[in-house]
Amino acid sequence: MKTIFVLAFTILCFTFSLSAQNISKNALGLRLGDNDGFGSEISYQRALSGNNRLEFDLGWRDGRDYSAFRLAGLYQWVHSLENAFNWFVGAGGGVASYEGENSLDNKSETGFFVAGNIGIEYAFEIPLLISLDFRPELGFSDFTNDLGFDIGLGIRYQF
Repeated sequence: MKTIFVLAFTILCFTFSLSAQNISKNALGLRLGDNDGFGSEISYQRALSGNNRLEFDLGWRDGRDYSAFRLAGLYQWVHSLENAFNWFVGAGGGVASYEGENSLDNKSETGFFVAGNIGIEYAFEIPLLISLDFRPELGFSDFTNDLGFDIGLGIRYQF
């Protein structure tokens, strides 16, 4: 019985090691999305292991009567679909700040949010990574107090 258990465990470990996905150590670029009016974000991904990574996104918006920024951090698990085509899922949160006259009557406010993330990506043979993801966010402040859904297209340089 012990031999069968050890053999099954070895085969299972070997199978998981075959399906492990090596992702780029670093990726830097843009994430183009809605993100509650913030639009484009500077995006950085940092690999932690063979299939886990951190993603940080910074978006800002400036206008005549307001200024705002948003910083998101996500932990992601990356899984291989086929060759250079992957899917990923993650969770995290962030902080957002708004200062202006438009909707808050000349107020300044900082709020926090939690976020999930799911998407697909393709790594080209050149150091280019393109992705499409869906990010639901739940905010905790006067200007981010709702559930928002963001779809983003990412274009990143891998190094």
